[in-house]
Amino acid sequence: MTIRHGCFFSYAHGQHAYMSKFKNDLVDALKCYLEPHFDNEEELFVDSEQLGGGDDLDQKIARALCESVCMIVIYTPKYEAHGYTRREFAAMQLIEAERRQWYSLPSHLIIPVIMTRHPVGLPPQITAGMYVDFSRYTLASGDLKANPDFLPDIEKIVHRIAEHYHCLKRCTPPEHDCSRFVLPDIPPEWRAIPPPHFPR
Repeated sequence: MTIRHGCFFSYAHGQHAYMSKFKNDLVDALKCYLEPHFDNEEELFVDSEQLGGGDDLDQKIARALCESVCMIVIYTPKYEAHGYTRREFAAMQLIEAERRQWYSLPSHLIIPVIMTRHPVGLPPQITAGMYVDFSRYTLASGDLKANPDFLPDIEKIVHRIAEHYHCLKRCTPPEHDCSRFVLPDIPPEWRAIPPPHFPR
């Protein structure tokens, strides 16, 4: 197995400035602070930058997940509502289970970044390990990589990715082949859907 990406970026796409600017700002900040930690690997895999129109999407996503050290989840209520993003999440859980057999994981491979909280609270899939809360971010927050309100959390994310990177470099079985990894089926919704309420 060859490590090609420091982190796979998993997020629900948005059409308007708030979601797209947050994603772009976070990508820019993480690339900036991750660069000194890697040899020749790309800092991040972001589908909007690295997928072409003719790609076999499932195969390319599966391979990119397998060749990534960790996964960043930009959590919004929209994220858990989309089957495909839940599928990426489930895929990285499978990868984490496999890597547990190679070395003692210092932490989970999935790093949730809270952009927008769900009105009834965060799901346990997100709160099961470390997560960072960026829900105070607005379009007026400016450059994330230079904003002192967010830098401690960015540093925490970078440290976690770098720690896993060095573990993975030392412990990956040389015969491991990421071309064999396939995405799981779309998992069920994270929250039970309440029954409809009919007027009495």
